Amino acid sequence: MSYFLARRAVLKWLETPSIYQIANDELYELDNDSFRFLKDCAAEQGCPSRDSAFTDYCVEEGLLTNETAFVRRPLLKQSPSPSLRYLELQITDACNLRCRHCYIDTATPRELPLGQIESLLKEFEDMQGLRVLITGGEPLLHSRFQEINEMLPDFFLRKVLFTNGVLLRKDTINTLKVDEIQVSIDGLEKAHDAIRGSGNFTRALDAVKLALDAGFAVSISTMVHRANLGDFDAMERLFQNMGIKDWTVDVPSVIGRLKNNEELQVGPREGGKYLGYGYGGGLHSAAQGFGCGYHLMSVLADGSMAKCTFYRDQPVGAAAGGIGEAWEKIQPVRLKNLSCNCEYIDVCRGGCRYRAELLKGKGGKDPYRCTLYGII
Repeated sequence: MSYFLARRAVLKWLETPSIYQIANDELYELDNDSFRFLKDCAAEQGCPSRDSAFTDYCVEEGLLTNETAFVRRPLLKQSPSPSLRYLELQITDACNLRCRHCYIDTATPRELPLGQIESLLKEFEDMQGLRVLITGGEPLLHSRFQEINEMLPDFFLRKVLFTNGVLLRKDTINTLKVDEIQVSIDGLEKAHDAIRGSGNFTRALDAVKLALDAGFAVSISTMVHRANLGDFDAMERLFQNMGIKDWTVDVPSVIGRLKNNEELQVGPREGGKYLGYGYGGGLHSAAQGFGCGYHLMSVLADGSMAKCTFYRDQPVGAAAGGIGEAWEKIQPVRLKNLSCNCEYIDVCRGGCRYRAELLKGKGGKDPYRCTLYGII
């Protein structure tokens, strides 16, 4: 019997040879023999079973199939080190809401050109990327979103759409060619609407339900603010009962519109404890000995590149110059170079480095994370 690499599985030559199950969002590290075997299975003629236990495991995990499943995949080549696994692609900073805590406060909305988006996705795929995080603003407002959406299946990447949910109707959701939808929900109805506008909690929650009904993996992002502090236990029950894949909780830095809304701001001693909420693996990971964002880079709507969207004022390159050149300029944050020295450093990983630098300077501690772990 011949086996074939499943259509939603792709080999990735990262620091360690690996295979990525796009649909299940699982990355499996391989030894060289297994990597060569699965590479043979990606060929048009497939491959015979090498080891029944290993082959059976791959079938169970959705990595191999005994049904002909040949598709032309990108060429394998060694990734840079560290590998760029997660690309935050801010296709537009236009938005249909004016949330009171948003870090973006742009008078003139900008968007990435369609051709540039295609080139960036191709280069990211060639660099052995795993996930593209399609963000805004509100990405559905990009003037050529439908064309962007139609090109997404051409790339062997997991595509995650970030949205406020307001524009997600049933007909829109049924046309989406992404793997996951992340909706921002910043509290229960009163708290959410206090910062995002009346009626938008109901619209966001309806979008979540429609996306789940349509078979999408759904994650939720929540920002801690003064109006939602009493909502977290209820949100946790709600999201778990709905079947939400990941719930990410963070405290916004006091930048953008939040500067002018002091009544929503929450200090470290009060807000830090809420970082203990949330569950799931999150949308990007770090590495032992390094801080947040070890495998992450952002492309902003104005075509600049930075280590994340918060560092928009510290660009490392421009989209026109390609991702690879910019990625080389980003220096990973080494935990040993931080002022942090507590027993939780390998779990906390220095917290949000942008927030820490904003409050304590380069190399400083993130006081919100310190509160969470009882350090301050």
